Amino acid sequence: MNYNTKRRVAALLAVPALLFAAACGSDGDSDGAQAGAVAEVDGKAGAKPEISTPKDGEPSTKTVVETVSEGDGTAIKGSDFVRLDWTVQKWGEDKELGGTWQATATGSGTPRPQSVEQIGKQSQQLPAKVLDAVKGKKPGSRILVQGTAGDLIGEGLNPSSGLTEKDVLIWVLDVDGAATVDAKAEVKGEQAAPEAGMPEVKAPSQKAATITIPANTKAPKDLKQQVLIKGDGKKVEAGQGLVAQYTGVKWEDGKKFDSSWDHGGATAFQIGTGSVVQGWDKGLVGKNVGDRVLLVIPPSLGYGANPSSELAKNTLVFVVDILGVV
Repeated sequence: MNYNTKRRVAALLAVPALLFAAACGSDGDSDGAQAGAVAEVDGKAGAKPEISTPKDGEPSTKTVVETVSEGDGTAIKGSDFVRLDWTVQKWGEDKELGGTWQATATGSGTPRPQSVEQIGKQSQQLPAKVLDAVKGKKPGSRILVQGTAGDLIGEGLNPSSGLTEKDVLIWVLDVDGAATVDAKAEVKGEQAAPEAGMPEVKAPSQKAATITIPANTKAPKDLKQQVLIKGDGKKVEAGQGLVAQYTGVKWEDGKKFDSSWDHGGATAFQIGTGSVVQGWDKGLVGKNVGDRVLLVIPPSLGYGANPSSELAKNTLVFVVDILGVV
């Protein structure tokens, strides 16, 4: 998911990427023989890990990737979507520098926010080398990545983080789930006619949908939704990563402001945890994989709570193809 997509469609995740200004890395060693000590990780996958470093040992000078505990299932491929927890700290310090374990649920019974990423795509949460470490591992695995900030983060190292290129960082990743979805996939089937007062949707193959706002019709004050094509896949549950194609326009002028098709295809985000606008959480949880869903979202369930957003006063209209869950 690129930056514009995440900025416009998904509200920023609860735990910002404090260490780096952009998810990029430099060339360096990985999975090689290390010339020093490696951090130890205690605890079971699925619970916050405890990281310890020897007080009298010098850290490895090479980047190290280790599987602390192995999950099961099919190994994660280079373009898979993953849902994971992570934490990071500096060698010799107990303070957590960032991670999803700091996040809290937005309400009673609401799952805790996690990161949902696509391997091989830029992340606003994790450096490319760190995210890439899950490739080839199995869902349920706990993975340690240790290396210098210069190697793992590279030119994207945030000057305000207080870190230097030589500081050794330790990431621990818990992969909760993974899914393989074709970036060019789309929902198939006979599309229903729009209900009274709802926009008309034309969805040409491999292109952003065309959404026509009904003439002389005021924007609804409440969330409106319609399943245009009914799928028969798994039901979407709160806390899952949802993989989708989407197009969004403004009710006020019908102009498109974003589409997954403009960013290379399918994208993913966590649903039902406050990680996206409320209209998506309310409208997509409980739907099925294979559904094409039309959402009309008033500002109060969109970006109305964020006055600085260019979409704060707009009623948003989305067409969402639900392609899979993670």
